[in-house]
Amino acid sequence: MEFYKIMPKIELHLHLEGAIPYKALFELVQKYGGDGEIKSPEDIVKKFVFRDFNHFLKLWTWKNKFIREYEDFSFIANSVAADLKSQNVKYAEMFVSASDFKDLGLSCSKIIEAVAKGISSVSGIKISIIVDMVRDKGPVNALRTLSEIEEVKGMGIIGIGLGGSEHEFPPELFCEVFESARNKGFKTTVHSGEACGAASVKTAVEKLRPDRIGHAVGAASDENLLKDIARLKIPVELCPISNVKTGVVKSEEVYPFEKFVKCGVEFSINTDDPKMFGNCLAEEYFLIENKLGYSRMQIIEFVLNSVNTSWLTFDEKKSLRDELKKECMFFLKK
Repeated sequence: MEFYKIMPKIELHLHLEGAIPYKALFELVQKYGGDGEIKSPEDIVKKFVFRDFNHFLKLWTWKNKFIREYEDFSFIANSVAADLKSQNVKYAEMFVSASDFKDLGLSCSKIIEAVAKGISSVSGIKISIIVDMVRDKGPVNALRTLSEIEEVKGMGIIGIGLGGSEHEFPPELFCEVFESARNKGFKTTVHSGEACGAASVKTAVEKLRPDRIGHAVGAASDENLLKDIARLKIPVELCPISNVKTGVVKSEEVYPFEKFVKCGVEFSINTDDPKMFGNCLAEEYFLIENKLGYSRMQIIEFVLNSVNTSWLTFDEKKSLRDELKKECMFFLKK
């Protein structure tokens, strides 16, 4: 585990609101009058235990009650960036579910400004923003959100995503959103095959034509679909521990990682909502070595290859890959 803690890393599927360090979230709980159950940061850890995916979504909503002002977004963005830097994460593409907070009278564009401010105050790590369209609020809201964020695109926004209740808001509802996003110059990713199976992933691929797919674990039951994803060169953002914690996969030992490798699917390895699941990238890599049988050298190659699935420019990818390779080899030889 120690090797993976010090190894340089990248993260391409990470939710800001699910990555808030416990101490920072506890400060927010106290700021807004507390919660009867929560008397310490440790109580937050105990609360984040999920029965299933729907229970996870309920706790996601609970947590968001304590993010109410623009300054809170700067605070949590700074806290998350500092936490990632402490783990030797060199680069991250981070989801921000700005439209979850419209009911509080907060505008998406100003939330992004606040997040960008918090990120910029931490040196030594680069973080790009992916704005989550939040499928639960429907396609009309997503189009409005898309219009709002266009004016602040230069503040580090690199693309849009679509998270939330996949089983209630299927991908085909958002065809216009994804087409409009592409026309505006945004990269696109969609959470698919997390709470639903292969059919949902197939529909997402065909209808939304995303640049990447988040999770996609449901696609593992259809080898032909995985081969199509590989042929179309659509990278997948794998989140092993997340899928186990929400009950989507029964155990770490049966996570279908080998199927993605075997079918030639490009992928990255990610934590999703690390403070809600109690995981980190080092643990994700250790799982792949210890439970799934891959070597350190193979895992380093997975990480280096995942740089190509990022939305950095060609030159930025080359520079980042060179940096990671040099540092990984240094630690591997120690």
